[in-house]
Amino acid sequence: MSSHELEVENETKTTLGFWVYLMTDCMLFASLFATYAVLRNNTANGPSAGEIFQLRSVLVETLILLTSSFICGMALLAAKAKNKRFVIIGLGLTFVLGLAFVLIEFTEFRSLVKEGHSWTTSGFLSGFFTLVGTHGLHILSGLIWLFVLGLQIAKKGLTPGNTKKLALFSLFWHFLDIIWIFIFTFVYLMGGIRI
Repeated sequence: MSSHELEVENETKTTLGFWVYLMTDCMLFASLFATYAVLRNNTANGPSAGEIFQLRSVLVETLILLTSSFICGMALLAAKAKNKRFVIIGLGLTFVLGLAFVLIEFTEFRSLVKEGHSWTTSGFLSGFFTLVGTHGLHILSGLIWLFVLGLQIAKKGLTPGNTKKLALFSLFWHFLDIIWIFIFTFVYLMGGIRI
């Protein structure tokens, strides 16, 4: 087997492995959504979702994450066009927006806990903190990945390996966007509706 064939085979295995990882993450989030659905009305005579969520800040979070995903996609297109400068700018903006998202989410969690609405208060809040917190941890790990990838691209340029890593990161970031759209709709928007 030639070195080129070996490289193509390794790239195929990497891509397949990453898709398998994303599918396991889908199962993780599906189980967290199912748990939240079961627990959402178990408020232990405490406040419901509609009484404690601030939809304005959640809408800002959503717009920030969607914008970061768009910029990440543009950075990937720039990588395919070999425009290293735009890739670095795009990754930097994606990082800043992702960090803003995490900070807003952390602020929401902190204010809920200060108001006495922690994960130990009710089944509803336990499910909420677990689902939204797991997504936030994924965003945080994505930011670490993004930072390291940005350093690699800045140092070594747009090598085929770095471009492939960027494509996989972009897939991961878009996946987190999709999960957030479900969280935004199912947890926050439908939170005020009793079913």
